[in-house]
Amino acid sequence: MPTRRLLVATIAVLAAIGVPRAQADAAETASAFVDNLLRDLAEVINTDRPRTDKQAALEKLVDASVDVEEVARFCLGRYWRMATPEQRREYIAIFRQVLLTSVTGKIGDYRGVSYTIGRTAPRDDSVDVLTILNRPGSAPNKVDWIVRTANGSPKIIDFVAEGVSLRMTQRSDYASYIERNNNNVQALIDALRRQANSPQG
Repeated sequence: MPTRRLLVATIAVLAAIGVPRAQADAAETASAFVDNLLRDLAEVINTDRPRTDKQAALEKLVDASVDVEEVARFCLGRYWRMATPEQRREYIAIFRQVLLTSVTGKIGDYRGVSYTIGRTAPRDDSVDVLTILNRPGSAPNKVDWIVRTANGSPKIIDFVAEGVSLRMTQRSDYASYIERNNNNVQALIDALRRQANSPQG
């Protein structure tokens, strides 16, 4: 019995030590990931390369750094279950296109951008990485990058600017649009396609 008590106590101690260590490792990984991502983004935006080259480079960064499918599913909310397999595939493809157009369309707005990495805040399945973005002529912007690691690969699953969550905002907007269109998921897909194909992006 004493041996059993000792074993249980040892496991408890190791668990108490292991959880914070795992959280610390996750926080360090997420912070380094965001640091590398922002450094690459700043390098692309601040370079004198042609705009088309910058757009291609940004698209590669988004595809490599953002869990587009996870974000897309979250934004569709409960309507994901209502969508057909074909609608899901179509929606994710259009969502990616809209996201890329939005990111690449703001290249000029962030010319001269710099950043600082702040604290990290581990959650149950992700890590918040606080950053401050600085643009010439603009007040500093507080941005939280929500990072989740799956299969050893960290990915961005949300972007919180001055307390406003990108995916929560999109989820609310999408739900409102679908509700106004008789709960028709295809109506949202068609609207996103028009947005993606519009000259303004």
